[in-house]
Amino acid sequence: MLFMVRMQVNIPHDMDPKKADEIKLAEKNYAQELQRQGKWLHLWRVVGRYENVSIFEAADNDALHTMLSSLPLFPYMDIQVTALAKHPSAI
Repeated sequence: MLFMVRMQVNIPHDMDPKKADEIKLAEKNYAQELQRQGKWLHLWRVVGRYENVSIFEAADNDALHTMLSSLPLFPYMDIQVTALAKHPSAI
């Protein structure tokens, strides 16, 4: 199943910068591993925001939830998920 996921990151302003950098590095490593595994198909930054739009492939809703909730930045994210289906006009 394909899912469009919009993730807005809201790191608290009073978080220790060193801790924030550690979380961001762990996030980058995990995101790149999911991309190498073919689960995180596309990743786009939303211009002017600490936000991205991504396309994930997952077996089902539970598999996607497991991936998303395992993101190191998950506690600081607002996430919107849209399930996708093939469009009949797509070539």
